[in-house]
Amino acid sequence: MYRTLALCIALGMLTGAPAILAAPDAGEQVRAAVIAFNAAYERNDLGEYFGFYADDATLVFDSGRVDLETYRKDWHQLVADGGAVESNAVTDIKLQVSPAGDAVIATYQLEVRTRLPDASVLTDHAYETDVWFRTDGQWRVAHVNYTIRASNDRDAHAAD
Repeated sequence: MYRTLALCIALGMLTGAPAILAAPDAGEQVRAAVIAFNAAYERNDLGEYFGFYADDATLVFDSGRVDLETYRKDWHQLVADGGAVESNAVTDIKLQVSPAGDAVIATYQLEVRTRLPDASVLTDHAYETDVWFRTDGQWRVAHVNYTIRASNDRDAHAAD
């Protein structure tokens, strides 16, 4: 009886251990991915930046929901026309790791300066939430919600 009980306890510990062990590692991996994702955005490295997205990612901006292909096309056009991200400062990263360690919600604040093709510059003070899924051993962005704070330079430029 004690052998059976010990075996059940050991099996229970083994089946629970991967999820427990995966969680801190998942958080560290996604923190590094968030930093690399935003650094690629700041460098206007569109190949690397869009490589972080899952093929079926959903994107929500102040303007509403946008599909990934439209977003990709718009950014490539902006850069081709002479626009670019000038800076992208990431602060206040908070992570929530799923119990299984295969999903992470990352929230953070951003200050983004974007030069438009007409040479005007927009500064967004924003909050971003990314949902990262681990699929086939890779962390990919499955969802983004980017919200601009109410008072920012974008509003001032829109009135010009």
